Amino acid sequence: MRVLVGVNGSPDSIQALEKSVRRAARFDENVTIAILDTPETDKPRDEIKHEVRSVIENEDITANITYLEGNPGSRLVEYAESEDFDHLIIGGGQTSPMGKIQISSLAEFVLLNSHITVTLVRWTTTADTPRQWVKDLIRLHSIL
Repeated sequence: MRVLVGVNGSPDSIQALEKSVRRAARFDENVTIAILDTPETDKPRDEIKHEVRSVIENEDITANITYLEGNPGSRLVEYAESEDFDHLIIGGGQTSPMGKIQISSLAEFVLLNSHITVTLVRWTTTADTPRQWVKDLIRLHSIL
């Protein structure tokens, strides 16, 4: 299976990359990582590339790395379809304190416009459940 992972350097995109690379190592998938320029991140391209290489080396897989310039959502969808990828993986969702998913504008565009299978990897934090969020809030309140 040919898998494309979109990464912009945000924590959720790095987490999506980590999960994708682990899966690729297990199932011997062909992975390409597309580094995107997005307004949400202020990391330089070289720093993102360094993070990507570190994740790849930790799982000991071979992956192609490419850079996509322009509108990140449309470029990612266009690249995935023109290069005949089977699967597109992106980060961009996290759970609100009320338990609902919130997605980034990039993730929304890709989900609505891609003609290939898209997996949205939610960013997991310690406050992903309402119960944990309430505990954190109580702890913060007791400190103040």
